[in-house]
Amino acid sequence: MPTLIPAASRAMAVFEVFAREKRELSNSDMARLLSLPESSTSDLLHTLHSLGYLVRTTRTRRFYPTGRLVEIARQIAQNDPLGSIAQEAVEQIGAKTNESVFFGVLDTNAVKVVAVQASRLPLRYIIEVGYRASLHASALGKGLLGLLPPDEARATLASSKLHRVTEHTIVDIDTLMAQIARSQERGWYEAEEEGSEGVYGLAVTGWLGGQAAGISLAGPADRMKKNHDAYLAALFEVRDALMEKA
Repeated sequence: MPTLIPAASRAMAVFEVFAREKRELSNSDMARLLSLPESSTSDLLHTLHSLGYLVRTTRTRRFYPTGRLVEIARQIAQNDPLGSIAQEAVEQIGAKTNESVFFGVLDTNAVKVVAVQASRLPLRYIIEVGYRASLHASALGKGLLGLLPPDEARATLASSKLHRVTEHTIVDIDTLMAQIARSQERGWYEAEEEGSEGVYGLAVTGWLGGQAAGISLAGPADRMKKNHDAYLAALFEVRDALMEKA
């Protein structure tokens, strides 16, 4: 079992305190807010200051973060591994099922598709990377809502335009919330011709680096239902190797 390093946790806590307080802080201020001895806090702040992560005012001798952390985060984000991880996931499931596979993340009031592996079968369902799917009319959307606290999921639906895409689309929030709750219990989500006529979707979701994410299979309803258990097993296998479950 990996060992937690207290000094690393305290360093991150310093930036969380600055983000919350939004002001310059003295050593004693930080010690009080972190519930640490002033001597330990002084060593921590001076270390971060010497590394260029904090600046200290000349007159008041208070500390505040520099832009160094932001710049490092920006550089990391430019090479965000999410896309490559997502692509690997859809390729693995695609190889097992030969259905169209989609990897999506929660993006405000929609699902943002970040990776796609299209089926090679003649009759298939295809969407492109960057497509924003409705939360209420897709298996993936329902699955991502299922990761949220119920009050937050309900508020998200209430702030969305729940338009009827097909005659099977559910637009009543109470009905959707009840369906999501049932799906949470069984561990997977579905959308039966709710986002597109004749298309059935399956999805599983989890947390990837603290981000709500999910993987979905979609294809002709008859074929999807015929292979339902095998497809679901493929989704679970890849999800469990990749993500933290709710």
